[in-house]
Amino acid sequence: MFGLIGHSTSFNDAKRKALELGYDHIAEGDLDVWCTAPPQLVEHVKVVSATGKTIEGAYIDSCFVPEMLSRFKTARRKVLNAMELAQKKGINITALGGFTSIIFENFNLLQNKQVRNTTLQWERFTTGNTHTAWVICQQLEINAPKIGIDLKKARVAVVGATGDIGSAVCRWLSNRTGVAEILLVARQKQPLIDLQKELGGGSINTLEDALSNADVVIWVASMPRTLEIDSSKLQNPCLMIDGGYPKNLDEKFSGNGIHVLKGGIVEFFKDIGWSMMELAEMEKPQREMFACFAEAMLLEFENCHTNFSWGRNNITLEKMDFIGNASLRHGFSAVGLNPNIQAAVV
Repeated sequence: MFGLIGHSTSFNDAKRKALELGYDHIAEGDLDVWCTAPPQLVEHVKVVSATGKTIEGAYIDSCFVPEMLSRFKTARRKVLNAMELAQKKGINITALGGFTSIIFENFNLLQNKQVRNTTLQWERFTTGNTHTAWVICQQLEINAPKIGIDLKKARVAVVGATGDIGSAVCRWLSNRTGVAEILLVARQKQPLIDLQKELGGGSINTLEDALSNADVVIWVASMPRTLEIDSSKLQNPCLMIDGGYPKNLDEKFSGNGIHVLKGGIVEFFKDIGWSMMELAEMEKPQREMFACFAEAMLLEFENCHTNFSWGRNNITLEKMDFIGNASLRHGFSAVGLNPNIQAAVV
């Protein structure tokens, strides 16, 4: 069985979903009440692969909402409690979705293996970052030519280049895609220097310089709310792949020739019959999902019950090949730009 640990995108969405599920006592509570609410296994689902194989899974709502991010102990407890529930339910492989993965990495929850009387078995969990990185690279390769961008001549900026997903994307760009130049952007200088050395290329840029020079921007870092960008300084055409969470690039970037794509989203080949994606702002909630969630499904399809994506900067090209091939074989495809977009005349 596979598991998915997620959460609502806001406190109001969480309260509305709780009412729909019949958890009135939680729905009517304030944020302090929600901070004490335990995780809930809210949905079971069966998924049939394009190969015909059937697997079963469960969605666990961590009862975490973004408004809790400033409460360190609460955020940490929410994720660990949800992981404990997944393990107690006997789930073989569970993906950490949305902020749960970010909290796990940033708060270094590897130091908190013991949850009450349960010792968490890390091999039962995955961040899903390998599949997310592979999907973002597919989105780049498939969609850039549609708007007239020749990748062999293109400058591709990776914002958040030293993170787990960002560094994997950079490795793929450097070894598989053959772009003209990779523009590396991150907050800390030394990790950028180390990544540049590993890649044997790429240029270290400020965010402002990268945005003005890049034909493609792959954003896999959190975007500052105070960020102000003059869209007129962007290249035309420009492909913006929003691989962060939450996905809000379209609120900052708009204008002629600017194409914003929700990164790290996949579409299954048929309706699944679940309700868990309805609050995730998916265009096709019965088929679309975060690539990290799909990784847990793929690992279950492949009987690969291991923490496939774990730690930071451990994603290899071989792992991306494995999960990418499995993704295509079982019926997933990377979500693309609106099909009505006409390719520019080069």
